[in-house]
Amino acid sequence: MAKEWILNSAMNRFQLNFKRNVGAVSEEIRKCAPKGIDDWEKYYFTNVRTREHIEELGRKLYIKITEVISAEVEEITEDRLY
Repeated sequence: MAKEWILNSAMNRFQLNFKRNVGAVSEEIRKCAPKGIDDWEKYYFTNVRTREHIEELGRKLYIKITEVISAEVEEITEDRLY
């Protein structure tokens, strides 16, 4: 649960899941009407965004979590909480 929360929070904070980055996903799912994940993956990478683009977003997310958020957590002290 914690891992998903961190991933979702970081995705939202750094806007990596915004339409400009991943496309109009809900609309595209309706257009595709996939029977399974394989259908959706083929459609998405052919018609919406490239696999390379999505992998780059994943790399950006990893850097944001391991460098930016990690550094912010390190700055937290008990004194700063009160």
